[in-house]
Amino acid sequence: MYLNCHSYYSLRFGTFSEVELLEMAASYGLTSLALTDINNTSACLNFIRKSKDFGIKPIVGIDFRNGTKQKFVGIAKNNEGFYELNSFLSRYSHDKLTIPNIAPEFEYAFIIYPLEQVMQMEKTTFKTYEYIGISIEDLKRLPFTIYKSYTDKLVVQQQVTIRSKRDFNAHRLLRAIDNNILLSKLSKSEECRETDKMHALDELKEHFQQFDFILDNTEQLLEQCTMHFEFGNDRISQNQSLYLESEEADFKLLKELCDKGLPKRYANPSQKVKDRLQIELKTIREMSFVSYFLINWDIVNYSKQKGFVHVGRGSGANSIVAYLIGITDVDPIELDLYFERFINPYRTSPPDFDIDFSWKEREEITEYIFSRFKNVALLAVYNTFKYRAVVRELGKVFGLPKEEIDKISVGRYQKPELDEFGALVIKYGKLIQGFPNYVSVHSCGILILDKPIHYFSATDMPPKGFPTVQFDMIIAEDVGIFKFDILGQRGLAKIKDTLEIIKYNRPEVPPIDITEVEKFKRDPKVNALLKGGKATGAYYVESPAMRGLMQKLQTQDYLGLVAASSIIRPGVSSSGMKQEFIKRQRHPERRKEGHPILLEIMPETYGIMVYQEDVLKVANQFAGLTLGEADVLRRGMSGKFRSRAEFTAVEEKFIANCRARGYDDHLTFEVWNQIKSFAGYAFAKGHSASYAVESYQSLYLKCYYPLEFMVAVLNNGGGFYSTEHYVHEAMQCGGQVEAPCINHSDHPNIIIGDTIYLGLGYLKNLEHYTVKRLLTERNFNGAYTSLDDFIDRVLISIEQLTILIRIGAFRFTGIAKAELLWQAIFKLNASKQQTVQKQLFKPDHKTFVLPKLPSSWIEDAYDQMELLGFTLYDYFRLIDEPFKNSIKAKDMCNHIGQSVLLYGKLVNTRFHEASNEKLMRFCTFVDQQGDYFDTVHFHDTVERYPIHGMGVYECYGKVIEEFGFCSIEIIKTRKLALKPDPRLN
Repeated sequence: MYLNCHSYYSLRFGTFSEVELLEMAASYGLTSLALTDINNTSACLNFIRKSKDFGIKPIVGIDFRNGTKQKFVGIAKNNEGFYELNSFLSRYSHDKLTIPNIAPEFEYAFIIYPLEQVMQMEKTTFKTYEYIGISIEDLKRLPFTIYKSYTDKLVVQQQVTIRSKRDFNAHRLLRAIDNNILLSKLSKSEECRETDKMHALDELKEHFQQFDFILDNTEQLLEQCTMHFEFGNDRISQNQSLYLESEEADFKLLKELCDKGLPKRYANPSQKVKDRLQIELKTIREMSFVSYFLINWDIVNYSKQKGFVHVGRGSGANSIVAYLIGITDVDPIELDLYFERFINPYRTSPPDFDIDFSWKEREEITEYIFSRFKNVALLAVYNTFKYRAVVRELGKVFGLPKEEIDKISVGRYQKPELDEFGALVIKYGKLIQGFPNYVSVHSCGILILDKPIHYFSATDMPPKGFPTVQFDMIIAEDVGIFKFDILGQRGLAKIKDTLEIIKYNRPEVPPIDITEVEKFKRDPKVNALLKGGKATGAYYVESPAMRGLMQKLQTQDYLGLVAASSIIRPGVSSSGMKQEFIKRQRHPERRKEGHPILLEIMPETYGIMVYQEDVLKVANQFAGLTLGEADVLRRGMSGKFRSRAEFTAVEEKFIANCRARGYDDHLTFEVWNQIKSFAGYAFAKGHSASYAVESYQSLYLKCYYPLEFMVAVLNNGGGFYSTEHYVHEAMQCGGQVEAPCINHSDHPNIIIGDTIYLGLGYLKNLEHYTVKRLLTERNFNGAYTSLDDFIDRVLISIEQLTILIRIGAFRFTGIAKAELLWQAIFKLNASKQQTVQKQLFKPDHKTFVLPKLPSSWIEDAYDQMELLGFTLYDYFRLIDEPFKNSIKAKDMCNHIGQSVLLYGKLVNTRFHEASNEKLMRFCTFVDQQGDYFDTVHFHDTVERYPIHGMGVYECYGKVIEEFGFCSIEIIKTRKLALKPDPRLN
């Protein structure tokens, strides 16, 4: 009987979820129900999925509105009708059009016009699929209209938006937030009515007793509607099922690609390789994943043709087929990758291929996918109201002062302090918290389907310019829609840019094949960088934690890096498995302490669970779970499940099986707790291996072309560290780093021989158009010869010219900055340039005789810090106090257990909440020789000796050692004072 119900996916309008709507309908004895959110279909699929649990026939549609003004409600008769409605809404959404008063002609959908709209339009003729909606309130005026005689066109349109007074209040607050106005200024036209509620069936019949034919009409309309989607175990894949014209043609192509790739990957393939290939091909074909492989291959193949670099990650890296056809560069035979992690008979969803491209090239890849395949859309993600954010919004709606809003949002208040409005902010903040706020674009998910996208959802057109569905990954997978993951990252851009920089700066170097990873893995110099923790700038291995882990493990090969990439993840680390792994790596005699069964299952990792595959192996071989049950554990760890009950059932079986096998409870629960501790953080081994491949590519370039590599790192926004630190690293690699120069610098950084010229783009407040004019003029007419020459050729304000002079961009003239500044002021004021029109004759410049103006390197350093954000001078030289007797970072291991003093420039700092909930701090410094040292600050020193930003610190503490890696347990720190700024004199 209800044809116009809203969930909270009627964004900033509705007040409860689609599941709560079903619960309410079931409690009122309803057997059918229509969900019609406002210009939105986000909840439709889950509404249909969950309706079975409540014994309700689901009907879906759309409430078409301009703002809050309802034009009509569309009700889908069937799946085709849902497609029609979604297509209509999407067309208006994409082009930002106004919904018309009259609906277009639909073949498989009903249209219901509210009585008020019909009266305003004076509409008297109705098509077979058009109806007039009558609410309970409309019953008062219906007898006085001409429409009382339209007995076959009247249906119940009792809007359902709220359940109670509290919901109505929340609704009004949401409307005020949406309009960004005070609640007191909210117009009634922006609100629903307080009567827009659901009534029990008997109550509804009582209201309509004088017009019982309206109830009959409504019942007949509902009976004509049937929606059908398969969910869960009954679902079938909706992804594009064929790449070519038939399954046979697809499989033939996949096999041909494997045969072509086999000699490239394996010069002399063993029988193990051949057997693995046949098993995979057979499984892929039987599980209908052939087209999925070919579509991923197509995307990667296009990128290769364009000269792009990519990395194939995810569980797909466990596949030899993916390796042979070039989706991944990870050899599953070498790494003994567990194929069942990738595909097993219990798995209904396709395997994961996370394909990374350069952040600069991802957009072009996405454009290619949309042009290459027919039914494509981006996946959505819901952004929900977070408590602090909604409290701030509600505070503004109630007109609270900023200071009070700040206190409430961070919880710094006592209840007696709150006035009436403060209490309401907290009350409704907790109610609205978690409501969907707006639909955004998933970070990497792309859908490629057999049917048009609008069979499943309407689409929006966000700023990215690609149609985006209105549901998220969880709902998508429920209905059999599986995303393709296309990601952008900066690490690949660094690799590609390095190769381009080598071409122009080192033209004598032969072309580098960056895919020759096997050569890089065996290179002792590359491995020495890993072992020594000298990987700054290299993807995934440059952080202080990874640098320390490399040194503790003494990692010096590919397999070691693969393991390290996974054990550093929080799940492995927090469970204590990381420490145990390091011990067994460094001390082989400890490996015997592992349980014999676990050692047999995981010999490579000394009986310790490190990868997601290990969970499958242990659950299957140690506890006797089926592969399907083991996969429930794996998916549970990664958060990809809806039901805790399913996970709990597997947990109970795991424990019961272990007891039945005679394991004592101590061992059983130790193993189970290790599984639980992964908590979504563990990597698939193939995933770690893919990261390691990219790390080796970066390390090879860092090892042999360090300056070109560091320029590429800087030009791609750095990485874990600050720009200043990457500049420091370039200097450590033997580079001479120069401040921006008008004759050598570009917008990005460039390198000429061993000299790196910082980009003009680093200069704060230097306008883009100034840089563009400067570079364009230089490119067309050659280098600038003097300040006069520059002023003659480039239209520039004194403010912009001052920036260039102060950074030393005119140092080639040999004239002091102070003198240049005065000359610039006099000359620009004299020339009074107003246009960019090229002058026919060079003007005569007056020569001004100026007194000798003193300057110093300290002044230059302060100018650099102000204009660049850092200085190119040795920061330790800027310290204005004598250094005491101290040791250097390289000598720390000679003083284990002793209290020592070091001086270090801060590189990085982070906080960590210990298990006792007290705050710790970890810092990384470099000493005067440029070597790293790390410090640990326990809660007492965190509070007593805070770290106040970048600078040089006096670090006094005890040298501690773990697995040969030394660090300082801080007793006290002090930031050193800088020399006074001479510009202030």
